[in-house]
Amino acid sequence: MNVNHLRQKEAYNVAIVGATGAVGETFLNILEQRDFPIDTLKLYASKRSKGKQVTFKGTTYTIEELTEDSFAGIDIALFSAGGSQSKQYAPHAVKAGAIVVDNSSAFRLDPSVPLVVPEANPEDIAWHNGIIANPNCTTIIMLVALKPLYDYSRIRQVFVSTYQSASGAGAQAMEELKQQVRSWVAGEDISVEKFQHQLLFNVIPHIDKFQDNGYTGEEMKMFNETRKIMHDDEIRVSATCVRIPVLYSHSESISVVTENEITPEKARELFAGAPGLELVDNSDEFQYPMPLETQFQDDCQVGRIRKNIAGDNTLNFWVSGDQIRKGAALNAIQIAELLIDDTDKIRNRFKTAS
Repeated sequence: MNVNHLRQKEAYNVAIVGATGAVGETFLNILEQRDFPIDTLKLYASKRSKGKQVTFKGTTYTIEELTEDSFAGIDIALFSAGGSQSKQYAPHAVKAGAIVVDNSSAFRLDPSVPLVVPEANPEDIAWHNGIIANPNCTTIIMLVALKPLYDYSRIRQVFVSTYQSASGAGAQAMEELKQQVRSWVAGEDISVEKFQHQLLFNVIPHIDKFQDNGYTGEEMKMFNETRKIMHDDEIRVSATCVRIPVLYSHSESISVVTENEITPEKARELFAGAPGLELVDNSDEFQYPMPLETQFQDDCQVGRIRKNIAGDNTLNFWVSGDQIRKGAALNAIQIAELLIDDTDKIRNRFKTAS
C-alpha cells in the first residue's frame, strides 16, 4: 500500500487511541458534528479502561485494550495517548496500512514526519510516510494567527506570553483547580498535587521542564515547531508560558517583528479573511478575545490589535482558542479531512484570502 494516499472511499475505518481521555472524547464529538465518513470505528485505551462503553451517533461502542495487532483494516488512526504510546504503537499502525495522525510530541521534530496546521501548511501532508504530527496546542493557536501576517510580510521575530488554562494539564489538573475553589469557600486548607504551586488566585510562569537555556520545554516547542511548520529556520520565537486559574481555552499575547510594516488596519483585514480566525477587536464596546468566549469553539479569536510603540515594524495582538478543540482534536480531524479529500475544495478552505 502507498501510505501517502488513501484510496477514495465513501467511508473509512477509523481508530482512536486514547479514546477515554479529554482529547479522545473530543475526537468523537467533532467526528460526529462534522459527519466524518466512518465505516467502522475502533476505540482503544489502556487496560484499566477496557470494557467501558461510549455512544457515537446512537451506537454503543466498547473500549478495547490497545495492542500491536489493533490496526488491521484501519485507514486512519487518531492518536492521543501520550508520547510513549505513540512511539510504541504508531509504527505498528503504519505497518498495518493505516495513516496515523499523532497528537503527542513523539514525532513533531522528526524530519521525516510532517508537522501540520491545516490553516498554515496543508500541503505538507503530501510527503508523509504514514505518520503526520499535530503540533503543540500553543503553537497551533499562535500559527493560525501568524500565517496570514506571514503571507503578507515575512515575520522575523515573535515574542509571546501564553495564558494557559488548567485543562491543558489534563482532567485531574482541572479537578484540582475546582477542588481548590471548594476548599477556599469552605475555609479549608488548599491542597496542591498537579501543579508546582497553588493555582487558585495565582499564576504560575512554569509549564514543562526547565531547559539549560532557562526556557521550559513548552516554550521551546513554540520555537522549534514554528520554524518547522513555516519552513523558516530564521524565524525566532521567544515564549513565556504561564498557567492561569481558568478551566478552558488558552490565550496568548503576541508581538511580531515583520520585514515590512503591517499596520493595525491591514492586520485586521488579513485576520478577517483568514480561515480558523474570528476578528473580535472593538475597544469602544469592550470586545476582545476571552477564554469564556472561545471555550468549546472551533475558531480562535484575535483582537487587541495595535502598533507596538517600542519597536519598528512591530505589531501587537491577543489570541484566544480552545486548546482541546483547535489545539488538539479539531486540528487532527482537519488533517484527516485533507487525507480523504485531496480536492481544491478542501485545500482552498485553508488558504488565506488575498
